[in-house]
Amino acid sequence: MNTQLCWRCRKRDVPVSERTHVMGVLNVTPDSFSDGGRFVDPGAAVAHGVQMWRDGAGILDVGGESTRPGSDPVSTEEEVRRVVPVLERLAGETDALLSVDTTKAEVARRALACGAHIINDVSALTLDEGMCDVAGEFGAGVVLMHMQGAPRTMQENPAYTDVVREVGDYLARRCQAVQDRGLDPDTLCVDPGIGFGKTTDHNLALLKELDQLAALERPLLVGISRKSLIGQLTGRPVEERLAGSLGVMAWAIAHGAHIIRVHDVKESCDVARVADMLQAGEMQHVTMGTHKITGAR
Repeated sequence: MNTQLCWRCRKRDVPVSERTHVMGVLNVTPDSFSDGGRFVDPGAAVAHGVQMWRDGAGILDVGGESTRPGSDPVSTEEEVRRVVPVLERLAGETDALLSVDTTKAEVARRALACGAHIINDVSALTLDEGMCDVAGEFGAGVVLMHMQGAPRTMQENPAYTDVVREVGDYLARRCQAVQDRGLDPDTLCVDPGIGFGKTTDHNLALLKELDQLAALERPLLVGISRKSLIGQLTGRPVEERLAGSLGVMAWAIAHGAHIIRVHDVKESCDVARVADMLQAGEMQHVTMGTHKITGAR
């Protein structure tokens, strides 16, 4: 993390070059690939969000529409009904940065109005023409993600000539396009979209060359937690992918990721902390018997 970067999310600045930030996933949907149905009750969702914040997640990403392969869209009204009550309560019960995972401008507007700071859009603000205006109006942080195709069909036949170059070029174009629409470049974060319209080989190529995306000079978010790539690499079902996920997270941090989007916050925070200390060369003393680490920031 040599480049000094700061991600502006409304009136809060996130100094992403100083340490890795953990974004906790909170799906309030009945059909998400990993935890679908567990947090459809607002009370359960809020309790889980508060626990992730206590476990170290500085960002909570609330989503009301599944984007897993094969998923179908839901109405704006239903998505608002799912996410807004949860965001309202999390805004009152935590000081986490709150993110809404949506492609709809009206959902984003309602989420920001009740306290959210970030729009996390898997379409990179392309599916709803009003999304740029909403982001600009609130000064929201924005995650621009690469996806080939749409969630329902994106895994049917993904194809690239040079996946690393094409993903990087797309994200660069989208950063420029939204700046041309008036967004502050300091509000922009990029995500290569691991698993979104990509084969296993495509995903591995992106992870191997992740540091090439540093040329965009924007905060880099990577979401790999429990995804099918981990299953393909380990042969494990979704509920047994923690260790594999943590391994890829450590690699991603070492190769330029500033933010990791995860389901298992406590364990991921440990990985991020250790990886950050090793990169900074600040681990001055380790007592293996007690797992005491001193001299770290």
